[in-house]
Amino acid sequence: MDGDGTTVVTARIDATLKAKLEALARGTRRSKSYLAAEAIAAYVALNEWQIAEIEAGIAELDAGDVVSEGKRRGAV
Repeated sequence: MDGDGTTVVTARIDATLKAKLEALARGTRRSKSYLAAEAIAAYVALNEWQIAEIEAGIAELDAGDVVSEGKRRGAV
């Protein structure tokens, strides 16, 4: 880790994506590193949430907490 609590990650991206990242960095006056870190953080947060929801659903199924089509809550 660096002194500021960060670490270096290396990733390979295609030339088109690199050009878009560079243009975005110029347009937003942010560094490519900042934008990449923000994108990775958003991706990780989204996927953590999705996995947690899937695991919670599986746990409900395993516990037998299942609602059948004919007996949905609030069904008339």
